[in-house]
Amino acid sequence: MQFVTRAQWGAVPPSSDWTYIASTDGVKIHYEGTEVPADLTGADQHGRCAGRVRDIQASHMANTSEGWIDIAYNAVVCPHGSVFEGRGLHHKTGANGNSALNAAHYAVCAMVGDSGLTEPTDDMLGGLRDAIEWFQQQGGAGDQIEGHRDGYATDCPGDPLYGWVEQGAPRPGGSSAPRPTPAPQPPANSGSGPDWPGEYLRMQTPMLHDSNVSTWQQRMSDRGWRIAVDGWYGPQSAATARAFQDDSTAHGWPLVADGIVGPATWRASWDRPVS
Repeated sequence: MQFVTRAQWGAVPPSSDWTYIASTDGVKIHYEGTEVPADLTGADQHGRCAGRVRDIQASHMANTSEGWIDIAYNAVVCPHGSVFEGRGLHHKTGANGNSALNAAHYAVCAMVGDSGLTEPTDDMLGGLRDAIEWFQQQGGAGDQIEGHRDGYATDCPGDPLYGWVEQGAPRPGGSSAPRPTPAPQPPANSGSGPDWPGEYLRMQTPMLHDSNVSTWQQRMSDRGWRIAVDGWYGPQSAATARAFQDDSTAHGWPLVADGIVGPATWRASWDRPVS
């Protein structure tokens, strides 16, 4: 998942506390419902997307009739497949139409509109699947994937995107079934692999970037986790580490799910017992 945190896209804090929700029935898909520039799909236009999310947040927080305390969505997905954190995990949305609907589903908005850019790109559909599975695996979301119009009188998320929802929200070229969290592979090389380098891999400022990060990212990629091998220990690496720790604990490894690659997580990544 190409994940962009609130801090990275420049979110302002909510005007009051979010409402906590432990779980939902699933996820509802939205669109912007206004014109979205058709040229936003260009490979060289991704730099505009964070500003567009800031504009959505500003518009929502200025809407006195709705009384939104923040951007209404839990996440926004751009045409290039990046998932921008909105209200995020375990926070009640403001986008589904009323309080009961907001408590029942997370809300994910695709950066398409009712004119201009109206057809989702393949990268966007992949990003929407990433967001859905993020909420399912880490936010307590159930299996339901619906459009905003399901249960509320609206055209949202538009016919092209709603058609994709009706098909089961498949990944481009893939199936509609949710991609399961990868389980650790059987130890093919138990006892092998590099020694822990003595450096904790974690989120920090400035962001950690070195060869130890690349080595670990490559190992996780080889084991089937979707992670960029770029040497940067950012939100994607931390989320992958936390998911790996959760999954490994369920399979017998005594790991703490903190998103930090210390000696135990490093060794588990190569199927090595903790000494």
